[in-house]
Amino acid sequence: MTTSVDTITPQQRQRLHRRTLLTVVMSQAFGGAGLAAGISVGALIAQDLLGTEALSGVPTALFTLGAALTAFLIGRATQRTGRRRALGFGFIAGGIGAIGVVIATQISSPVFLFASLFIYGAGTATNMQTRYAGTDLAPAHRKGTAVSIAMVATTIGAVAGPNLIEPLGDLAERFGLPSLTGPFLLAAVAYLVAGSILVTMLRPDPYVVAKQLQAQDSAQGVEVTAPPVVEKPSRLVRVGALVLVISQMVMVGIMTMTPVHMRAHDHSLGAVGLVIGLHVAAMWLPSLITGPLVDRVGPRRMAISGGIVLLATGLLAAFAPAENLVALVVALMLLGIGWNIGLVSGTTLIVHGTQPDTRAATQGSIDVWYQIFGAGAGVFSGVLMSAAGFGILTVVGGILALIIVPAAVLAPKTHADAVTERR
Repeated sequence: MTTSVDTITPQQRQRLHRRTLLTVVMSQAFGGAGLAAGISVGALIAQDLLGTEALSGVPTALFTLGAALTAFLIGRATQRTGRRRALGFGFIAGGIGAIGVVIATQISSPVFLFASLFIYGAGTATNMQTRYAGTDLAPAHRKGTAVSIAMVATTIGAVAGPNLIEPLGDLAERFGLPSLTGPFLLAAVAYLVAGSILVTMLRPDPYVVAKQLQAQDSAQGVEVTAPPVVEKPSRLVRVGALVLVISQMVMVGIMTMTPVHMRAHDHSLGAVGLVIGLHVAAMWLPSLITGPLVDRVGPRRMAISGGIVLLATGLLAAFAPAENLVALVVALMLLGIGWNIGLVSGTTLIVHGTQPDTRAATQGSIDVWYQIFGAGAGVFSGVLMSAAGFGILTVVGGILALIIVPAAVLAPKTHADAVTERR
């Protein structure tokens, strides 16, 4: 089948979209496994090496800052050459960083650990940027669903990773390595495989095809892609970015300190893995529902609901007994669901507010701020928890989430909003 845009039919474009989604699903399944390592044991490794709880948020901050730089580079590289190479090599860099974390832990080198975590963050950014690849050739009324498919695929590896902490720890010890390095061994393999899948299989490049189709439509003076109804697209993009950033800050701040909070109250590593695993499942799996809901009721309304869910999370986590594993599971699952709603709705707002010729650079720039503010939340969470406790930390996060509500209420209407109002 030819990929020349002057011969592509709507049916061929649909097949290209399906092929792209299949490739994205395969890579994200492995990418999710790599993502889970830093979430599960990064803070614990730092606590062991540094000997203090106050700095246990530094690993999250470092791999988030690494993710911020990578998001910028991926956005610029995608703008020039397409998504295939940019995303593929981003995952490969993340795999190299994971190998560095294992080595740094083995030799007890905090400096090497911090440098490796920074590089490991490339995998996190790539995992997030890959969600946009699924939207490049999606019709306007299916953008949210396209985002959700990519996110659901991440669930496979992301849920398995935390729940394999103990067996992976045993495997690491068989190789003479500290048990906490086990998840990073998995991350190294998973990221390298995910990158290889994208480099070899993401053909033709969906972003390149989307830009060519836009140019063809402009030359012919037709609107084949049915662009969304949007007032003031730049404002829509800013609101989408705000939803992403706030959701990320709340999620990172609470999630990062949960393993430390649990270990301080004598929960086992297996219990930590269970809580984080279910949290990660709640981050990604609800996309099966939230994506279609975003397309049906509009990203603005879904963003509002996400802010409310995050508020409920903060209150529940604050008042739940620290020894109650069930309460922690429920709180962390709500945290994941609220984050998921924010990510899907915020991403959809951004996609609706941009055009293909500038979309990749805009997406990359937004993800830079998304990662930077997440890094700040990771550092601040450790300091705040050390000074005031886990309960205060979660309440502050819940209150912060309320910023999403007025921002989404005042956001410009999207195509989904217009369709909903006509029903």
